Amino acid sequence: MPADLHEKMDRYEALLAEALDAAEPVAPEGTPLAESAAEYEEMARSYLEDGRHFRDNDDPVNALASFSYGHAWMDAGARIGLFSVPEEGHLFTV
Repeated sequence: MPADLHEKMDRYEALLAEALDAAEPVAPEGTPLAESAAEYEEMARSYLEDGRHFRDNDDPVNALASFSYGHAWMDAGARIGLFSVPEEGHLFTV
């Protein structure tokens, strides 16, 4: 059975929003790592906004892609240690 595009889009939007809420930057302010964490978070938030724009304009394929890319930024940031994240659960691959 093929995936339900709208269900997957909604699920990935929620996953990205939850990941953004759960991640805490860990580098001291004013350091290059703190700047990187802020950039990763900004990219993820921008993709969340873009995805919502696409969803609102009846473009679920680009919405899903945006939510997925945004989550990839957060997941990569968690993986390289820019964010403290929950180790259990479904949000991150750490």
